Amino acid sequence: NSIDAYQQTLDTRWSGTAAKTQIFRDVQYGAPMLYAEWTSPGPRELVVTSQIKTVDRANVPTDSANADLPVNAPDVRKFLAPTKHIPTDGIVLTTAQEATQGARGSVEQARAIYDWVVDNSFRDPKVKGCGRGDIKGMLETGNLGGKCADINSLFVGLCRAVGIPARENFGIRVGPSQHFKSLGKIGDVTGAQHCRAEFYAHGLGWVPVDPADVRKVVLEEKLELNDPAVQKVREQLFGTWEMNWVEFNNARDFILNPVSAISPINFLMYPRAEINGVPRDELDAKSFVYQIESKEITA
Repeated sequence: NSIDAYQQTLDTRWSGTAAKTQIFRDVQYGAPMLYAEWTSPGPRELVVTSQIKTVDRANVPTDSANADLPVNAPDVRKFLAPTKHIPTDGIVLTTAQEATQGARGSVEQARAIYDWVVDNSFRDPKVKGCGRGDIKGMLETGNLGGKCADINSLFVGLCRAVGIPARENFGIRVGPSQHFKSLGKIGDVTGAQHCRAEFYAHGLGWVPVDPADVRKVVLEEKLELNDPAVQKVREQLFGTWEMNWVEFNNARDFILNPVSAISPINFLMYPRAEINGVPRDELDAKSFVYQIESKEITA
């Protein structure tokens, strides 16, 4: 189903000291990105402001036209393909086969994978940013700890390995949660990046899930996995998204833009900067300074 069913960009504008600005979209995923270039000394500043309308997303697609796309449609099949960080053979395949043993149909198989990931992974607060999503390394070492890009990438890779199209959706939390404080953020959201996941089922379209947030609740709310409150959110996060979050793109292991010196990149969820072809560390405030703020506007 189309992103327009749950998220609409009403306005985007930018200003600053850049000599050149341009909107790019990558060829494979169509991920939008604003490129800015400074060619002379002086302050390098860029301010981007977007007004975005969101609606909580349920498991029944509102866009019935796209819900009926067959799995062999090109814009669905590309989310079956392996990438550098999301292989679909070897230990990923054998793990997916074990997790889905006895399950029939894409929804039942996806639920089995979702439950396997929730039961076997854990949120590791020591991981920088949102993690790397290197699922082969996670499975080979047996260390299934990480953050959202790790845990949700694991779900995506296991789905793809058994023939279920799946993808990560990279974005940022921009509002408080109605469920748990740890699942929301407003005001200074500079460090509130979060990725979610979807799988595709013919007749349903793209179904939203978020096993990583189940594990976030367990850790940050100091609850056990079998706690009734966790069990409730576990059910909710297979088939729904609370849209106090804004999606940026679903691109993975892709070419950043035609002029970037560093390509391909793992994913685009943080602002990026390069000086003379050398990237700044987007997770190090001393290396690359930026701030992201959110404000809720109610109708």
